[in-house]
Amino acid sequence: MELFACRASVDFASRVIESLNKLRREGEPEIHLGALEVAPFSDGEFQPHFAESVRGATVYILQSTFPPADNLMELLLSIDAAKRASADKVIAVIPYFGWARQDRKDRPRVAIGAKLVANLLRAAGADRVMTCDLHADQIQGFFDIPVDHVYASRVFVPYIRSKGFRNLSIAAPDMGGAKRANAYAKALTTKNEECAVIICHKTRERANVVAEIKAIGEVEGRNIIIVDDMIDTAGTLCKAAEVLKGKGAASVRACATHGILSGEAVRRIHESALEEVYITDTIPHPELADDPKIRIVTMTDVFARIIDKVYNYEPISPDFIF
Repeated sequence: MELFACRASVDFASRVIESLNKLRREGEPEIHLGALEVAPFSDGEFQPHFAESVRGATVYILQSTFPPADNLMELLLSIDAAKRASADKVIAVIPYFGWARQDRKDRPRVAIGAKLVANLLRAAGADRVMTCDLHADQIQGFFDIPVDHVYASRVFVPYIRSKGFRNLSIAAPDMGGAKRANAYAKALTTKNEECAVIICHKTRERANVVAEIKAIGEVEGRNIIIVDDMIDTAGTLCKAAEVLKGKGAASVRACATHGILSGEAVRRIHESALEEVYITDTIPHPELADDPKIRIVTMTDVFARIIDKVYNYEPISPDFIF
């Protein structure tokens, strides 16, 4: 096994390797982060280069493909370089799979970006993809290679339980998130108390701009956690929190796997009715390490465990909550 990281995910990969080394079986060598160098050109072009042999190796290349598009291009070039260097297998580990919101034609004359990226990864030479909380589960079907799709619920559910909230309800920020909210509610229901589901119905003026949100379900006196796969501009999230608080919620929090946090998102969260927001480290945000509202929960142990099991041909189904 050889594990490399593109430039946007070096810290995440280093912590995955720490977890992998804790999982080593007796007699197995210690894993190190391989040397992947990137030579830049003055016009912005760049060329990844493996500074050590990968001939015959199972190569894991780790990179989240959040904007800019350079991160995706760097991953594709690195996969191609590994295949041309005679790697036996190349597995793309993509904690955050960008372009996933473009998963269908929702209006005339638009691209299906998620399918295009799946084709690009296959064309570059990837033999397998590992990713987390795709925007739509059916994106797995866009690939003609195996996809290991893990869920952040593996870390979020225990984290929420550890907080000991009473009168807990899970809210979906839109109709599309109802399935996820229902799954969280089932996992957090105990013998003594049922965790209810609230659905927020939203209408949009245009992309990233919400016109109106209505909450469906019992809100008054409940401690509510809004669950989603990502937070981009935080417009929907903050408006939903305002609506829920206005209807008598005792508290409103949120958890989302991918903290894109573009534009004024962090400011909006700080000025909103949200008490806390939980995100994972699939997208790096070192500037938020001491943030008073935004808490970062790591996914590195989950990815280390999946990488280890896939490499050793062990079943990974016990690692899925939903």
